[in-house]
Amino acid sequence: MRQLLLRPGAEELTYEIRGIVKKARQVEALGYTMTWENIGDPIQKSNRVPEWMKEIIADLLKEDKTYGYADSKGVLETRRFLADLNNARGGSQITAEDILFFNGLGDAIAKLYQFLIPTARIIGPSPAYSTHSSAEAAHANAAPITYKLDPDNQWLPDMEDLYLKVRYNPSIVGILIINPDNPTGMVYPREVLEAFVKIAEEFNLLLISDEIYQNITYNGITAVPLAEVIGDRPAISLKGISKEFPWPGSRCGWMEFYNRESSIEFSKLCQTLENAKMIEVCSTILPQLAIPKIMKHPAYFKYREEANAQIGKRSDWMREILGDIPGIKFNPTQGAFYNTIVFDEGVLKEDQFLPIQDEKLQALLDTWLLEKNMPMDKQFVYNLLAAEQICVVPISSFCSDLRGFRVTLLEENEEVFKSTFRRIGKAIESYLK
Repeated sequence: MRQLLLRPGAEELTYEIRGIVKKARQVEALGYTMTWENIGDPIQKSNRVPEWMKEIIADLLKEDKTYGYADSKGVLETRRFLADLNNARGGSQITAEDILFFNGLGDAIAKLYQFLIPTARIIGPSPAYSTHSSAEAAHANAAPITYKLDPDNQWLPDMEDLYLKVRYNPSIVGILIINPDNPTGMVYPREVLEAFVKIAEEFNLLLISDEIYQNITYNGITAVPLAEVIGDRPAISLKGISKEFPWPGSRCGWMEFYNRESSIEFSKLCQTLENAKMIEVCSTILPQLAIPKIMKHPAYFKYREEANAQIGKRSDWMREILGDIPGIKFNPTQGAFYNTIVFDEGVLKEDQFLPIQDEKLQALLDTWLLEKNMPMDKQFVYNLLAAEQICVVPISSFCSDLRGFRVTLLEENEEVFKSTFRRIGKAIESYLK
């Protein structure tokens, strides 16, 4: 080309969660059935959308307004409804004007980092959700800055690690919290969230909390919204309906701005994000119109309660199957629908393998393993894919020095779920031997 096309940092945009699908499709092409544990899509795992929810959406499709533009910020009625939901909890209060809709939370995350100056860094958790870490790294043209989540302490954050990194890196302007967490399934206790706020106050930082799984917790655990603990700190909550309804294909997410007048710089950021949405005109209107109707439906609370209880059961089954396997660290999932299994330090070796009878599968695996500088957890994941036709994601792909893999808790068929994780457990034991 006449000139370079890509801006610095663009090559940081990677997404192994979907990238590994290319390898899985090669296995399918040989006639094998794949067990998908790589992505948090409830619909892919036969999660049934309730009929009453489908009827609400079908009725909206009969209304002419569904086919028009929405307000640039989003449907006013829906924004008022969401503001009231937030305010009823008694924390930081907002109005409809503090809510901004996007075409999915991925769109919101991309826009958020896009308008920060490259020298302004957001420190996030590690293991890190790829959409955040890749977008932050791309905007800064540098590797992500992260604080550690500790698998030896129920995946809770290492607050000393966070404090020291913030203290000695003045380029950090904000802290990202993912609560409940993806990929670990950990839920932050109130006192930990308060510790985040204390650090933000000391160093005058912005707080960002990805709360898309806020209403997906179980086994006696509940998630505390950021709005309840921030006081007068400037903050952004990221929310959506993809997993909760579930309606991932709606591509509907939003930001809630808290205390936007508490900082001139933060107020300017909020206004810039709103201006960017005005240039696009608006986000998709159908899911926005559906939100109040679905959430106010008398069956909604019970639906969510029962769905959470089922995920909690699967969390217990997973603990029973994998919890005592030597060579791994296992923490029961508390929220969202993921679990991250980490190998103990030193147990992974380059010459480990899983037996494969099909020569064509072995040939595929051999080509995959030619990848340069491959982390050893990725080597295990590729072996699992070829030997057991189970597709998981290596934790090294989540911006982490740990070695392990992420799975989902979405499979609704009990026998299939238990069979899948028994196979994974046996594969771990065989591989480590």
